[in-house]
Parts: sequence; C-alpha cells; structure tokens
Amino acid sequence: MVVDDHPMWRDAVERDLASAGFEVVAVAADGHQAIARFPAARPQVVVLDLQLPGPGGVEVTGEVLRHDPSARVLVLSASGEQADVLAAVKAGATGYLVKSASREELLDAVRRVAAGDTVFTPGLAGLVLGEFRRLADGPAALDPDAPRLTERETEVLRLVAKGLSYKQVAERLVVSHRTVQNHVQNTLRKLQMHNRVELTRWAIEQGLDGED
Repeated sequence: MVVDDHPMWRDAVERDLASAGFEVVAVAADGHQAIARFPAARPQVVVLDLQLPGPGGVEVTGEVLRHDPSARVLVLSASGEQADVLAAVKAGATGYLVKSASREELLDAVRRVAAGDTVFTPGLAGLVLGEFRRLADGPAALDPDAPRLTERETEVLRLVAKGLSYKQVAERLVVSHRTVQNHVQNTLRKLQMHNRVELTRWAIEQGLDGED
C-alpha cells in the first residue's frame, strides 16, 4: 500500500513497486483514506509519507498496527529530522528512508522490511540507537527475574541491535539464515515480544548494540 499526498510521487512509487513485481493492493492520498482502506486491503507493507493531510504518518502507523500488528510500515519522507524519525520508530515503523533514496534503495528496503528487517537511511540508524540508549532507565539485566538468553542468542541479538540484516548476521556468524531466524524467534518468545522492532528496542536498552 502506498500512501502519499503528492500524486506524481505516489504514482511513481506505485509504478516502481509494480515493475519490480510487488502487488500494490491500495493507494491513499491522506491519513483518513489510508486508515479507511487498510483493513480491506491488508497490505503486508505500507510505504508511507509522514506529512499527510488529516492524520499524519505517525498516527496512521499507530492505527495500521492496531488493526494488524504483523503489518510493516516503511516511512518514505522528505524529512530526516531527528524528531520525525524517532516519532515514526516509536509509533512502530520498521523502516525509514528519505525521499532522496534511489529506486534500488527503495525496492531493497521494501524487500527487507517485508522479511522482518529494520531498515534506515544511512546515518539515521545511529540516531535511533542513541535515543533508545538515552531513554533506557538502566539495564534490566540487573533484575534477577529478567529472562536469560543463551550466549548465541545474545550474540545474534547484539548484531540485530546494530542494524544488521538476518543475511548479514548469518554471514558474520557463519550459520544459515534459518538458524538466525530461529534464534530471533526463540528470543522473542523468551522476552514475550512480538516482533523484531520490540526486540531491537530491548537489546538497545541492555546496551547490546555497543561494542564488545
């Protein structure tokens, strides 16, 4: 689903996605249309501008994920401002690209977000990691009731928190892509979390995105 209030930009993104083999199940020109059309269309990925008439992109992200927590939201915005990026991520967006991104970067981001990865325009990932570190009250690892992860689960989680894709984690640890997925799923279950974004936030709060 493509949501943007600029017709030429919306049409161009829709055309690029369709030509790459993606099925565009819906488009919307404002926040109200996006929220109204999402439940029937049930897209796997929403490519969303932040500056929209009516409810903005942050509000739309929250509504989309309330309807379907498994949906992925990829923000495609002209803004790279810290406040906009953090608001989108905190609302549940799994990716954030600025509109200066190339067609190939957009298509790669859609593929990765659909696969469960978090994707950011270079430079923005560090901004997000730093903010969540700042907001963390302190390491929950000091809590005796905190869930315990295996050494390998912790290793995988540390790389996930740094922004590596599953494929990159697999290559770094010389294991299969499926093995990485299994470790992430096991960790999600232990931590009673639902998706990789929540898992990444938790890892950041533990300081697992830092250097060894």
